[in-house]
Amino acid sequence: MAATTTTVEHTPRPERTAASYRLLMCRPQYFDVTYRINPWMNPDKPTDAGAALLQWEQLRRLYLSLGHRVEVIEPLRGLPDMVFAANGATVVDGKVLGARFRHRERTAEGPAYLDWFAEHGFADVLWPEHINEGEGDYLRVGRRLLAGTGFRTDARSHAEAQEFFGLPVTGLTLVDPNFYHLDTALAVLSPDEVMYYPAAFSPGSQAVLREMFPDAILASPQDAAVFGLNAFCDGLNVLLPQAATALAEQLRQRGFNPIGVSLGELLKAGGSVKCCTLALS
Repeated sequence: MAATTTTVEHTPRPERTAASYRLLMCRPQYFDVTYRINPWMNPDKPTDAGAALLQWEQLRRLYLSLGHRVEVIEPLRGLPDMVFAANGATVVDGKVLGARFRHRERTAEGPAYLDWFAEHGFADVLWPEHINEGEGDYLRVGRRLLAGTGFRTDARSHAEAQEFFGLPVTGLTLVDPNFYHLDTALAVLSPDEVMYYPAAFSPGSQAVLREMFPDAILASPQDAAVFGLNAFCDGLNVLLPQAATALAEQLRQRGFNPIGVSLGELLKAGGSVKCCTLALS
């Protein structure tokens, strides 16, 4: 009897291509940690605004070298967290949902960012009724928004965003205070791919993520702890904290080009790559 040969078919790895993005950033000119609104912040720990500015500038230059267009909003004195531009709004198809911050220390950032949008030709702008902290808790994946809640963004804002943008919104509940925004626990890689840290989410939200993204990259506790998921992907290049080495290797195996970035000074305030980056288009 002739021997039979079993052929194992492998799903071909998709060809990755980089898209060009228009991004908004804010220089950490007044960066400091003078209050505590998340577990990463310690006002007794010294900060170095000069080092923060240098690290931020390296990130900006990296975006430019990859072909992205970077615009810069002027920072305001007294708003040390304004550097985290991702929290300033959510932009989808040219429509801008403003941010309404939970903590009084950051409330002035919302109007400041909306003023910038008004001055730069964005006509369809909504000042929100409910608390939401911009792209910190709203991440677009394909033609859907993933929406975080649990610590900052009010779950009622999810319906507000769905009505405004006309896109379905999937709510996800965060349960670990170290991962207080969705963009600290999950990163979008493509219209149907994400990477995330399961333990940051409630059991129900973990089940939703498994259903939606069965082949997602799962971050280890070690990589999550260095903010490895606070990353930006342009379809090919994934900018993420350089300490997230195991996560970078998983990305490489999936055909992405991980690029390690050092933003240790800004991490003292609970922010990294994605926190500094608001996608305009």
